[in-house]
Amino acid sequence: MCGYCAGLFLTDYSTCSPRKLSPFCSFASTELFHFHVPEDTFLAVWNLIIFKEQGGTFGDHCPDQSVTVYFRSGAPPVINPLHTHFPGDTAVPGVFSLTLSWTLPNRTSGIFNVSSPLPGDWFLAAHLPQAHGHISVKGLQDECQYLLQPQLIVRRLLDVAVLVPGRPSEQTLSPHNHSALYKVFVPSFTYRVSAQLVCVGGRGVSACPLTLRLRPKAPPLHNSSSVACGGTSICQLELALPPWGHWVYVRVETPSRGPSRTIRFQLCVRLQECPQPSLSRALVPGAAMNMPQSLGNQPLPPEPPSLGTSVEAPGATSPPEHCWPVRPTLRNELDTFSVHFYIFFGPSVALPPERPAVFALRLLPVLDSGGVLSLELQLNVSSLHQENVTVFGCLTHEVPLSLGDAAVTCSKESLAGFLLSVSATSRVARLRIPFPQTGTWFLTLRSLCGVGPRFVRCRNATAEVRLRTFLSPCVDDCGPYGQCKLLRTHNYLYAACECKAGWRGWGCTDSADALTYGFQLLSTLLLCLSNLMFLPPVVLAIRSRYVLEAAVYTFTMFFSTFYHACDQPGIVVFCIMDYDVLQFCDFLGSLMSVWVTVIAMARLQPVVKQVLYLLGAMLLSMALQLDRHGLWNLLGPSLFALGILATAWYALSAVGTATHPHGAAGFSTCVQAALLRAVPSYSMLLWRPRTTTSTSIAFGICSSPAVWASCCLLVPRLTTGSRLEPGPGPAVTSCASMSRRSWALWAQEEPLSAASVPAEKGFGPGPGEINPL
Repeated sequence: MCGYCAGLFLTDYSTCSPRKLSPFCSFASTELFHFHVPEDTFLAVWNLIIFKEQGGTFGDHCPDQSVTVYFRSGAPPVINPLHTHFPGDTAVPGVFSLTLSWTLPNRTSGIFNVSSPLPGDWFLAAHLPQAHGHISVKGLQDECQYLLQPQLIVRRLLDVAVLVPGRPSEQTLSPHNHSALYKVFVPSFTYRVSAQLVCVGGRGVSACPLTLRLRPKAPPLHNSSSVACGGTSICQLELALPPWGHWVYVRVETPSRGPSRTIRFQLCVRLQECPQPSLSRALVPGAAMNMPQSLGNQPLPPEPPSLGTSVEAPGATSPPEHCWPVRPTLRNELDTFSVHFYIFFGPSVALPPERPAVFALRLLPVLDSGGVLSLELQLNVSSLHQENVTVFGCLTHEVPLSLGDAAVTCSKESLAGFLLSVSATSRVARLRIPFPQTGTWFLTLRSLCGVGPRFVRCRNATAEVRLRTFLSPCVDDCGPYGQCKLLRTHNYLYAACECKAGWRGWGCTDSADALTYGFQLLSTLLLCLSNLMFLPPVVLAIRSRYVLEAAVYTFTMFFSTFYHACDQPGIVVFCIMDYDVLQFCDFLGSLMSVWVTVIAMARLQPVVKQVLYLLGAMLLSMALQLDRHGLWNLLGPSLFALGILATAWYALSAVGTATHPHGAAGFSTCVQAALLRAVPSYSMLLWRPRTTTSTSIAFGICSSPAVWASCCLLVPRLTTGSRLEPGPGPAVTSCASMSRRSWALWAQEEPLSAASVPAEKGFGPGPGEINPL
């Protein structure tokens, strides 16, 4: 970094708003941040600020959880913190990662430095450790939140000298400057960049104590390609296959203890491009329409006389292996992250033995980096004519790489790509690249004969392959055990899989913890059949002529059954209507069941009872629409109904017009009713969409007995041997004290209701008595 401090530089700052981090379960649960690094940047520093919040204040009492942050240039990082298996034929690009621990009770920070970063888009992904199944009640206590605010500080050089290709430039390096930086732009169809340096006015071994370094896209680092000049007359450094459409940086530096004199030198950069005559001879008739028009008809500029002759031989100025024509592809956008690339006169491609075929795939900046780039090759075996032919494909970024005739590799120096192959024994090859870097991708296809590891050029065999290339949101649409979700962070879109039924991985293909089909079927049946517990309350209410209450219980039983059948994490799912509609109806029916039960137990006047029924339905609908999992949205109506019940019983007992439980017995009854409602309420508060089967079954089993037991308080309180007449002594205070014989005697009589037995003690006022409510 100190080598650039002598020049003028500018410091830029950028920041993102704080965002809440979540425990990792899939990439959909991570927070993604997007930054832009300008050109000529020699230092980028990310300042990561993490702090806790609880209830709008600092979360000093929140537990410490480590935060992991990932960095990647050009596209979002592909992460795998759970070490799951990726889908087959998936290429996983590398990322930088940083784990932060807490240094203060409610705040911590971290620094991530990148020297000479690549220009363009940079992405950060952050998450908390994986949760371990702990379920908390929403609204009962303030939730601990962990927020991350990243800041980017960049230092970029100003007025970096631009070299003109083919023209020598005389430069000086003063004693207090240990380095000088230059850059040259590389146009398309350039296959080599050569930098030549000659010291002026010096003699001897130490006449030229300079080091020459080259690096594409960003200023050179200490490990970049370099050559020490020393006492040589001409110091030359080459960069093969530079990326097209980018800058190549040239750095000239002296040792840390360099000479105390001004060094003069000449610097010249040559770009070797594919000339049109070589391409014209290589093209078959009719293929000249694929000739890039930017090549022109002018020959390469002559080498400057002051720098001597070129290292290459005259006949090697345009190697044929680097100068094949590039065939464009047609981009067809169907939807977001749904793009198909078509080749002209395709999709089958004929590969003659003497030359490869090169195709260009253009991915738009930012827009296409959030999906999955897929490539598929299928060999037509009938076109081989019993020849042992293997077709190799090499996919590279920003510059094509030709495949040699002998050793088949898809890498050269600093350029590395993805290699595919198809043959008569393996006819189909696939490649998936999640979150690909934007720009131009080049696919080179070459047919070779023989058996590996060394191949030879075929003589008369022309292989035919079918090429299919497309961009999709997720890998295989996440399969049957996942859902592909389109996510957004500010103005950036990306897609990720959200797995279910214990399946994990980038494409929901890791079955290490997956639930079997039999277990899913058993869980679904148990959960749905648990709603049959509502049948006794329905029958009991109908026998007591509480038809409205029975209708509410039936509504709850029906929608709870089909909601749980639809709310399954696996493939055993049955939805009769939209999931959100089923969930709303299930929650509304559960709350209305308790509401009408408690209101009916209060023995109110019919008009008052009907008004409370309608008012409760409207208020509960509003509360569920606001927050279906809030604490007081669910407990508030229940407590209000219990308050009405207690008030009504106390008022009736105070005036002595009824034998409702009072004193210790009345308090015991109210406590029983409250506990019967508290258990299903707590289960409902623990509810989360797509939650576990055990929690769902617990809620179904607890809710229906609560309504069932509450309905018992609606029927006459009988003692053994009574005939629907109140006997002497205190009233029975619980359903458990009723014997089987009393229930049988009650069942033989005509069904009762509050209207049919108004004079019975414990049900309402007798003739001439005034009901205070």
